[in-house]
Amino acid sequence: MNNKEFIAALAQQSGHTQADTQKMVNSLLEEIGSRFEAGDSLQVTGFGTFEVKKRLERIIVNPGTQQRMLVPPKLVLGFKPVASVKDELRNS
Repeated sequence: MNNKEFIAALAQQSGHTQADTQKMVNSLLEEIGSRFEAGDSLQVTGFGTFEVKKRLERIIVNPGTQQRMLVPPKLVLGFKPVASVKDELRNS
């Protein structure tokens, strides 16, 4: 499903126009993005938790040249689904 199909389905379910639905989705994504930039986590009840984690620096080895390189630390986004979502995915 692409963005256009998602907006159309969401607009149909909510009874709003596609333009209004697109604005709402954009506002939601902007707010979520700003929370992640601040380092906050987001818990969606019945779905799961998104959290910003810091990945530490590490040494990797290029398998072709055997050269060792240092990868700097970085922030990554993690997701942990609730148990009911995990069960649904396992059973489907």
